Amino acid sequence: TFTPFALQGKWKNKERVLVFSSRGISFRTRHLMQDLRTIMPHTKQDTKMDRKDKLFVINEVCEIKNCNKCIFFEAKKKQDLYMWLSNVPNGPSAKFLVQNVHTLAELKMTGNCLKGSRPLLSFDPQFDKEPHYALLKELFIQIFATPQYHPKSQPFVDHVFTFTITDNRIWFRNYQIIEEDASLVEIGPRFVLNLIKMFQGSFGGPTLYENPHYQSPNVHRRMIRLATAAKLREKQMVKELQKTRRKEEKQPVTHDPTEDVFVTPAEEKPSDIQLVAPKPRIIKKKKNKEFKRQRMQKAR
Repeated sequence: TFTPFALQGKWKNKERVLVFSSRGISFRTRHLMQDLRTIMPHTKQDTKMDRKDKLFVINEVCEIKNCNKCIFFEAKKKQDLYMWLSNVPNGPSAKFLVQNVHTLAELKMTGNCLKGSRPLLSFDPQFDKEPHYALLKELFIQIFATPQYHPKSQPFVDHVFTFTITDNRIWFRNYQIIEEDASLVEIGPRFVLNLIKMFQGSFGGPTLYENPHYQSPNVHRRMIRLATAAKLREKQMVKELQKTRRKEEKQPVTHDPTEDVFVTPAEEKPSDIQLVAPKPRIIKKKKNKEFKRQRMQKAR
């Protein structure tokens, strides 16, 4: 008799992740959120949270949904996306700025994997060197790893989640493992997490770590505007300088010191002027000259 996979062993790790967002997210964020629910079978979903509600309300929502982990997407100004990863209800939690989002629907993601299969988690060696990265690694493991013998999971491992640290950011990638040669083909989604702060509690509490390299999107946009304004100001100054130069009176140059540079001494030749026209040249034409055809016939 066939035994379902969920009944072959005991489901001990009862991790449940709530994935939802606030109101005002873009279509790309909505697709990213749906992709995370697709590749993580142990997730649950809920309606969008109102902007006026405090973040501590999420702990109560997770308790109602019987979830002990949470991925919350927070949208601001309809262009900035923030991600909260939290261990409910005791913490810790981390806040990230999400950049360079690409979803499963994009055509350049050619990989494929079984829906509900369990992933491998691959981490950069730098996660073990610094304490705040070690804490993030444990948080990623508990959230993104599919529990063994989960009712919605499949008994296969055919894709891998990679977390790479480059340029003080965490780069998330999802690759398919091809059976023939163990090569990797990207499935998606992909995004970049820029760490802002880590808190001791869930969605708040004392600050454990604050990223010194973080630059808010408002400051970044302001620097771009200032750089553009400086370029325009420089162009305007150049135009005004050209106008003032045109208005200045030009002083006539009496003598050019470089005028005699290429003058070379040479002997003066007497100029002969012909006062009488030359005689015309008489061209004598040969009479009785044979044509070319006649000459060729004689040659034959």
